Amino acid sequence: MKRYDLIVIGGGPAGLSAATEAAKHGLHPVVFDENARPGGQLFKQIHKFFGSKEHKAKIRGFQIGEELLEEAEKYGVEVCLNAAVIGLYPEKEVTVRIGEEVKHVKGDAVLVATGASENMVTFPGWTLPGVIGAGAAQTMMNLHHVKAGEKILMLGSGNVGLVVSFQLMQAGCEVVALVDAAKRVGGYGVHAAKVARLGVPFYLSHTIVEAEGSDCVTGVTIAQVDEKFQFIEGTKKHFDVDTICMAVGLSPMSQLLMQAGCKMEDTPGGCVPVCDASGATSVPGIYAAGDVSGIEEASSAMIEGRISGAVIAEYLGYITEEGKKARERELEEALEALRKGMFAPENRGKLLEKTEEGIDISMNLLEKGYVAEDEIERYPGVTHMAGVHPVMECTQNIPCNPCQDACAKGCISIGKNITSLPVVVPGAECIGCGMCVASCSGQAIFLVDEESEPGYGTVTLPYEFLPLPEAGEKGIALGRDGTKVCDCEVVSCKSAKAFDHTNLLTIKVPADMTMKARFYKKGAKFCQA
Repeated sequence: MKRYDLIVIGGGPAGLSAATEAAKHGLHPVVFDENARPGGQLFKQIHKFFGSKEHKAKIRGFQIGEELLEEAEKYGVEVCLNAAVIGLYPEKEVTVRIGEEVKHVKGDAVLVATGASENMVTFPGWTLPGVIGAGAAQTMMNLHHVKAGEKILMLGSGNVGLVVSFQLMQAGCEVVALVDAAKRVGGYGVHAAKVARLGVPFYLSHTIVEAEGSDCVTGVTIAQVDEKFQFIEGTKKHFDVDTICMAVGLSPMSQLLMQAGCKMEDTPGGCVPVCDASGATSVPGIYAAGDVSGIEEASSAMIEGRISGAVIAEYLGYITEEGKKARERELEEALEALRKGMFAPENRGKLLEKTEEGIDISMNLLEKGYVAEDEIERYPGVTHMAGVHPVMECTQNIPCNPCQDACAKGCISIGKNITSLPVVVPGAECIGCGMCVASCSGQAIFLVDEESEPGYGTVTLPYEFLPLPEAGEKGIALGRDGTKVCDCEVVSCKSAKAFDHTNLLTIKVPADMTMKARFYKKGAKFCQA
């Protein structure tokens, strides 16, 4: 029986990070992953991450995955793919199926980082071909380059539902509606806003009545629900679709930890192991990190993995307790920053009425997916001045600050608190470089010149669709709600390596439309840039 210092089960962001951290301290870890390629969810994530430099902010998920793999290889981590772990025992013995062979290996320590699986909801027709999880749709699009469908209804308004809806439209699909039984949008407002300005309607307090079709999905009916989630008579709405995507949450894949005899607890987020802050379970030498111990973002999973890697190194005698504590403090500070703001764990399920700055929250954003015209001016990033200047429609306290770092002229400030709303620094001169627009993970920054010539102004907006518009092209400008606000003309569409595929599209609009025009449409279907 082969023995390892550390066996890591799961080659996603938490598992790879833990293995690499342990290897840095001299351990010989092995990572078992049942998939054909490592990286977990990262290689499906083509959007830019939130956070700060330390959290790999403004870097796309698949690029972070590539960086993790390079780092793991550099430190000699052994990664075994197409290897499904089928047994974990208290003595830290692992059985793994590789091909047709079942092998037994043993570790001095074991880290379980198996992630989570998609939840489903049932309704008449839910087993029809064409009803899929949002994660499955993301896998089809971003890994296998296959469209999930032509006309799609998305169920779920959390970050997964919002992000995948946007990516479906980038792939050329039509998202006919975004539906959620909850009263309010569950994900980041900036994610909702970029979907809304593409014209996707939000139906909150609605859910699916039935999927229609005999051999596959041909349509779907939704209806409004009351306080007890019962259908309200006379509120049915029908959509012709060929695909229903479900983004209704995740459940930790904690079965191996149960098998190993770890103490478990049922939580609103699923059955999870009882762990301390370092991921240590009730069974000595067995640890958990990432979504298997509680659903969070991939950024958090990577930090949790590194904490566990350092703790395991100390547990096995590779570093001193002082060295472990120093590394823990460093990592916990970064993790704590991600757990602040409106979406902090302690705020889940709560309706916050004010931002940290005391500004009224946009109820329209929470109920319809976009900030209303009579609400947008209240936020500090939305300013008026002569010449080109940034307009930052960031309206929620989320941990993110790439815009501050991106501006070489110091026009934008968030300050020391990473969750503060961005502001335009008085007296700073914007040179119109567009780096803030390209770096914004939520695509919530625009460059506005309120009067570039008599009667007209320009708006520079983030654009990630193909084909790219050309200078002189005529089209229509869409408002925050995705409806036409005016005709417009393309001034330029700039691409640069530094923009990382977020093209800067500048359109010319009537001067009184510069604070309303937020997207460009030329009539063709959208396709990912």
